[in-house]
Amino acid sequence: MSKRSLVGFYFALTMGLSLAGCGNSKIRDENEQLKAHILQLQKDTGDLGNRVDVLTKENADLKAQIEQMKQKPVAKKSSKQKRRPKTSSRRNAPKN
Repeated sequence: MSKRSLVGFYFALTMGLSLAGCGNSKIRDENEQLKAHILQLQKDTGDLGNRVDVLTKENADLKAQIEQMKQKPVAKKSSKQKRRPKTSSRRNAPKN
């Protein structure tokens, strides 16, 4: 091999390794960001799961209250209307 081809080979090798290292650091940074995002999503999922549990319990309590209200007897109103007593007999009195 000639000296020039050997220098070219080392140059290409050096450039290739430096570009690969640069690409790896970008990939590492992106992976770290993705891991942080995944952790946040897992936390949010847990929070939402807890919220669903609370709402499910609240829903069951409300259904129980509705059932209790349905079972209570409702006071019925009298079907007869109350009539006022006649206070004045002048209306029906014969005119002179």
